Amino acid sequence: MRTTCALVALALLMAVTPESLWAAGEGTTPLFTVNLGTTVWTTLVFFLLLGILWKFAWGPILAAVDAREKAIQSALDEAARQNQDAARLLEEHRRQLADARRQASGLLAEGKAAGEQVRNDIEEKARAEGQAMVERAKHEIERERDAALDALRRESVDLALAAASRLMLEKMDQAKDRQHVERFLDEISKDRGASA
Repeated sequence: MRTTCALVALALLMAVTPESLWAAGEGTTPLFTVNLGTTVWTTLVFFLLLGILWKFAWGPILAAVDAREKAIQSALDEAARQNQDAARLLEEHRRQLADARRQASGLLAEGKAAGEQVRNDIEEKARAEGQAMVERAKHEIERERDAALDALRRESVDLALAAASRLMLEKMDQAKDRQHVERFLDEISKDRGASA
């Protein structure tokens, strides 16, 4: 194909060359002088050289050009494939990143809700324990008060009986009775203070 193009171009060049260049004239240089023998031999050498080049040079040159074209096309195809892979991986990475963000925000929301629930549970438990402690303290105070009242009643009864038994033993007037009861109470309080 290329050889045919080259031959056609040569024929056109020869056809459009003015005749004055082909004609040998007096003032012309031998370069532009047309000699039929030289023209035939030049054409024959040209075609012989063209045949030798066609047989030995054009095949390897065209094979090298074709191999180079295939290598370039292969590299372009590989680059396009890698570009597609990179785009796919980038999209997958973006999707995974969005999913990770979504999961992280979900975990944060769950953690916040769980923390709030734990805080509410702890507050409720502390409130219940505090209320129970207050109730226990009230019961303890009532029990202690009742026990103190019972002890006071018993002591009052004991004191009254002791005072009455002493008064019964001796009959005195009211001033002596009062003095006697006060002394008796002082003795009891000293005895209890010493024992405590």
